[in-house]
This record gives sequence, C-alpha cells and structure tokens, in this order.
Amino acid sequence: GKGSRSNRNHTLGVWTDFTLEYKVVSVFLVSLICGVGIVGNMMVILVVLTTKHMRTPTNCYLVSLAAADLMVLTAAGLPNITDALCGQWVFGYAGCLGITYLQYLGINASSCSITAFTVERYIAICHPIKAQFLCTLSRAKRIILLVWTLTSAYCVMWLFLSDTETVAYDNAELLRCAYKVSRSQYLPIYFTDFTVFYALPLVLATVLYGLIARILFLNPLPSDPKRSTKKWRKETSRSGRMMCAGSSCSTTAASRRQVTKMLAVVVILFALLWMPYRTLVVVNSFLDKAYLDTWFLLFCRLCIYLNSAINPIIYNAMSQNSVFFFFFFSPLLLFDGSFRILSYFVIFFVYNKHGHFDCSTFCLFCILLVTFSISALATPLI
Repeated sequence: GKGSRSNRNHTLGVWTDFTLEYKVVSVFLVSLICGVGIVGNMMVILVVLTTKHMRTPTNCYLVSLAAADLMVLTAAGLPNITDALCGQWVFGYAGCLGITYLQYLGINASSCSITAFTVERYIAICHPIKAQFLCTLSRAKRIILLVWTLTSAYCVMWLFLSDTETVAYDNAELLRCAYKVSRSQYLPIYFTDFTVFYALPLVLATVLYGLIARILFLNPLPSDPKRSTKKWRKETSRSGRMMCAGSSCSTTAASRRQVTKMLAVVVILFALLWMPYRTLVVVNSFLDKAYLDTWFLLFCRLCIYLNSAINPIIYNAMSQNSVFFFFFFSPLLLFDGSFRILSYFVIFFVYNKHGHFDCSTFCLFCILLVTFSISALATPLI
C-alpha cells in the first residue's frame, strides 16, 4: 500500500505466532486495564464538564490529564490487542501514522499535565497569597491550551518518521508499523523524550512535593482551629506563611497530611510505572541488537496503561470530597436492574462510616463494572 516499504531481499526465517498463553494473558490484562481506565477517565471529564461547581483550576488540569490518558489507552492500548490476536499491523498506512501520532501526543500531554498540576499545587499550598491571582480558572485554561498546542506541534515529526513495512518470512509476509530510519538515528529523539517528559518532570515533582511536605509538617494547622487559632496565626504570620482563622481554614492537619500522601503516591507511581519503558528505550539505544523479549515488552506496556488507568483513582478518589465521589459514580445510577443494584452496593460500601475511601473496594468495583458491561453487551435485548 501507500508508504509501505518491503523487506523481500532476505527473509527472517520461519515466522511463529504468539503462544496461546501469551494471547490470553495479553488480551485479558490489556482489555481489563484499558476498559477500567477508559470508563474512569471518561467519568472524570463528564463530571467536571457537566457540573458547574466542579469547574475549578485543579479540576481543569484533571480533565486535561484524563483526556491525555484516554488518548493513551485508546491509541496505544487497543492496537495492542489486535497485534496479539492477528500477529501483524491491521490499521494500514494512515492508521500507522495517526495512531503513532496520538500515542506520543497522549503520553507527552499526560506528562505535561502532571507537571502543570504539580506547579499549581505547589503555588496553592506554599504561596496561597500569590495563588489568588495565579491559580485562576482562566489561567488554568490558557496553560492547558498551551500544553496541548506545544505537544501537538512537537509530535508532528512522528507523521514523517512513521511508516508501514512488509516483513518477509519463509512462511508468511507480515505488515508492520515501524520507523523509517534506523534506531541509531532516533537517539536525539529518544533522549529528548526521556529528559523533557520523564526526568525533568520527575525531578521537578520531587523538589516541589518536598517543599510542600516541608511547609505542611513545619507549619501544621491545628486539628482544632478554634482552640489554637491565635497561637497558630501568630507563628505562621511571623514566618510569612499562609494565615487563616477559625472555621475558615481550608484544611486541617489531618487533611493536609492526606494531601501530602496523595502527592507522594503520584510521584512514586509516575516514576515506577514509566521506569521500565523509559529504561528499555535508553538501554536499547546503546545495544547493537535491541532487547525485545515478548513478555517484558508486555510488562512495560501494561505499566504504561496502568499509569493512565489509575490516575482517576489517585487524583479524584483519594480526596476526601464525598460530593465529588457521588457525582463521579452518579451516571451509574441511570442504569436499571443489576447496574443500579451494583451502584448502590459500591456507593454504600466504598465509604465506611467515617467517610474514608476504600481503594481496594474501588478497584474491585472497576473489575466488576467491566465484567457487567461485557455481559450486558453480550446479552441480546428482549
């Protein structure tokens, strides 16, 4: 086809398909993670866009992150299923260019959205006076627009670097979505991506979250603001920190520690889940023959999909905002029968009597939701 290159001068031996074990494991895990992630990120976008009081600067960054993660899950996750089942590229030349572009756009926009969210949280917590005019809704929208504009322009190069090629084996000819030039010529791009969209955001997040933790623990708010407001106000005003009085305090010491825990989880998950893929790319850049073990590649991809799927849990469910939690799951109440029963069951049990979120129950719910969805789609309408 158009743009397709051929490798027919020499064959690569006998082609062997993926084992049945690999196909089952790959399709099941990718479908499960991507299904849960797609549902979760779509809910985040739907809730924020349709609920007026949810349109805050922080939630705008969450929508940007959810949109980027949704792009990663659909453009990178779903083609992985067809590759495992068919053993070759099935989306043609245009699909190769478009899907490759969307993959990198989603990955880079996700990293930039996390960085923007990190800076916003730092300003809001460590510089609350400046936050009044820096962390505004209009400014957040402009930053998000800038992030997507720059990443969209940066990823245009993949439209010129991607191509389809026909790989000839002794017993088959398979179509691949590959790169036009050799791996050695991609070194500048590899290291640019590694530095700009992984190393720098991680270093920045570590520094800023460390400063946030320093502020939280060196200047903790009293658990009972009414009892010790005067003393706390005197100490914090002397050190130049934020001031609040009585019940007007936005957080207590416990809730501020909860924020710190959430931020720590964000940094750790971002670093750990992206580390296998980023490390593999860098290491393969120096190897004469790239390390492409099938199972390890699947592991790297699953880590990326899991990072995109788990973000709605980290950024939304771990907050102590039960109102957001209700709106997050309220679309499920529109279903009848088993869906309605399942929704009430989850809303009742995910929050215990103290109103704390049970993350393990939520993950179980996501698995059940995908199972129920597949069952519903497989059952003919009566």
